[in-house]
Amino acid sequence: MIAPVVDRAWLKEHENEVKLVDVRWYLDGRSGRDAYEQGHIPGAIFVDLEKWLSGRAGVDVGRHPLPEPSLFAEGMSAHGIGEGATVVAYDDAGGVIAARLVWMLRVLGENAALLDGGLQSYTGPLQSGSESPSPAIFSARPWPENRLANIDEASDANNVVIDARNRDRYRGEADPIDPRAGHIPGARNIPCRENLNADGTFLPVHVLRQRFEDAGVKEGEDVISYCGSGVTACHNLLAMEFVGLGQGRLFPGSWSQYSNATDRQVSTGG
Repeated sequence: MIAPVVDRAWLKEHENEVKLVDVRWYLDGRSGRDAYEQGHIPGAIFVDLEKWLSGRAGVDVGRHPLPEPSLFAEGMSAHGIGEGATVVAYDDAGGVIAARLVWMLRVLGENAALLDGGLQSYTGPLQSGSESPSPAIFSARPWPENRLANIDEASDANNVVIDARNRDRYRGEADPIDPRAGHIPGARNIPCRENLNADGTFLPVHVLRQRFEDAGVKEGEDVISYCGSGVTACHNLLAMEFVGLGQGRLFPGSWSQYSNATDRQVSTGG
């Protein structure tokens, strides 16, 4: 399997061998598809996070639960992503959104990676409009239980739990999205956007690894990652794998599920 992060030079060398995917999505409601159609890396197809990479939202499952395997398989097939394909995904936010697709494919044993630096790494002219890929065969497979964590496991103080949200939301200073502000008691804050340099590329591996180690993440340890709704948490999981700290598990419901469970305690502050 390829590394979870590849750079522009790698992509250029393998551009005829990969499926390039644009996974832009915005929390403020802007349209990722509109942004894609206005300008994307030539040859990239657009995959809609809400339609294909998420299931039906609910207070008991969160805002972006994992989709049913059959829905994900349908989406991949319709977008020309077949079994055995190599996928490189990007967005315009350092990969914090595209990480969801990459993580989903990798846990199913498929080759997928983030493009380091994302859209900003491409210096040539962008292409407008959209692509119409030929359908491919992608069979439905269950999400591996050993790569997932539920709300009870994320609440267990014996587990290493990391929160990928920005520091203000972790501290509970404000939360304009979910019903309660704060974090899961015992969770350590590793904001995924701080995995990146100013240009959207990943920090040097030794610096990135130190960030996680400083938060108490040790090599080979069972780590549970969450965020607001199970999307950007995947960025931390890929970063961990990238620097050799293991694969970790995703709590798909994340804070959007936990904050709705009023019987669960909430912590605030740093």
